[in-house]
Amino acid sequence: MLRKSPTGTWLPARVPESTVTLSVLLMLCSIVQSSTGGYDGSMLNGLNILPSYADYFNLNAATTGLNTASVFIGGVLGPLVSGVVSDRLGRRPTIFWGSLITILGVILQTAAQDIAMFVVARILLGFGWAVSGIAAGVYLSETFPSRWRAWGVGLLNDFYYVGALIAAGITLGTGTWQSTWAWRAPSLFQGVFSVLCIVVLPFIPESPRWLAYQGHFTAARTVVAQTNADGDEADPVVLTVYKEIIDTLAWEKKEGRTMSPTEIWKTPSARKRLLIGMSPGPFSCIAGNIIASYYLSTELDTAGITDTLQQLKANVVLNVWCLACCLAGTHLAARWGRKPTALVSQGLLIACLFIIGGLSKIYADNPDGATQALIYGDVAVMFLFQGFYSIAWTPLLYLYPPEVFNYSIRANGVAVSQLALNGLALMLVFLMNIALVNLGWKMYIINAAWDIIIFVLIAVYWVETKGKTLEEVDAIFEGAKHSSVPDVEAVRQGEKTVAVEAVDKDIHA
Repeated sequence: MLRKSPTGTWLPARVPESTVTLSVLLMLCSIVQSSTGGYDGSMLNGLNILPSYADYFNLNAATTGLNTASVFIGGVLGPLVSGVVSDRLGRRPTIFWGSLITILGVILQTAAQDIAMFVVARILLGFGWAVSGIAAGVYLSETFPSRWRAWGVGLLNDFYYVGALIAAGITLGTGTWQSTWAWRAPSLFQGVFSVLCIVVLPFIPESPRWLAYQGHFTAARTVVAQTNADGDEADPVVLTVYKEIIDTLAWEKKEGRTMSPTEIWKTPSARKRLLIGMSPGPFSCIAGNIIASYYLSTELDTAGITDTLQQLKANVVLNVWCLACCLAGTHLAARWGRKPTALVSQGLLIACLFIIGGLSKIYADNPDGATQALIYGDVAVMFLFQGFYSIAWTPLLYLYPPEVFNYSIRANGVAVSQLALNGLALMLVFLMNIALVNLGWKMYIINAAWDIIIFVLIAVYWVETKGKTLEEVDAIFEGAKHSSVPDVEAVRQGEKTVAVEAVDKDIHA
């Protein structure tokens, strides 16, 4: 049964009474968002292997990089407006408009007649994807109960590989077609995920934190009850969560915290949050996965596997492997914590890059004398690398930043994180193909050196957010929690109790 959920926006919502069912719908929203990005990376990976695509656009190394990287131009432009739009219009409407723009970009990309049209379409696609993706990350972190947040928000990037797997399968199926539909058909299917997202939006509520900040307190409490206790507004956990939200927002307003983009660097704690919260974007980008995500064919060529069909099959297998690893990584982030998961994963990446570099050098020195064991050993370590990357960076890329930022800078802070990611990715995706051609195995060694620096920075500066509500993270950065109620998980597990009538009376005071 569906129950009306007040949204404070033009986009209405009728949500399931069951918290579990509602959480499934929230996860579905998360899944379809991430599938778009994964589909794009794997689709371009597949298209770059197809002769029909390269011949149609008469591509060389530079134009291949431009066609591939242009989505990140939109990815750089999107964050410039997404934070402000999300704060003003609401989280759900921003997801809606971003998804609509993505669909328009997909249509233009599919109909592209030349490189210019293809590039413009991908810029538009990247813009819409960035706007909806940033809003979705903020929305899900603010709406999911803290005990499920790691899974709910982690899936926002985990299903990158479901989209990637679908794209790999479609490009494998259309790869033998003799017409331009060999690449147009995979392009057209990319819009399906944004359509599904728009279909789900009317059945999930608005962010309770956004509602409370806008002054819709009754609506915010209703949503907290719907997402935590099957709609029971008198539940102790609901009262605790809601009290934390309104107390913390009241403190931020009292301290003069505004929703201005400049707020992200005004205070020492804001600057610390910004540096830590934006770091997953550049760190995940520098880690080395761009090589396999967009230029698997060049990577396999380096290892000695040059057959087109074999490369397409490798693309499919890689995405199945990465999906399994990132789901395991999400479990570890929820169980171990965010920081330990990142450190273990990063250490394994460093080892893999040195091994890949060494094996690729042996092949490069004597390609004619390379054994099958050497070639497949190199590919096996490449696959291990992508799996280890997926364990931490796939879930943490969207999970960690919104946890670190407080409400007044959350949307803009996540936007800056994505801006840093897409800006660096734009450069690396364009240059990586050229670097691999010219540097070969040396590129892996250079990347390993970068990853050592990242490992040290995570160990020294990252903070742990596991098991805390977004408001409870304030104690790490501000030195104190800004609400008198016990921590939510302590109440949920029965370790602490709250005086329900007293808290309820205080809320209405």
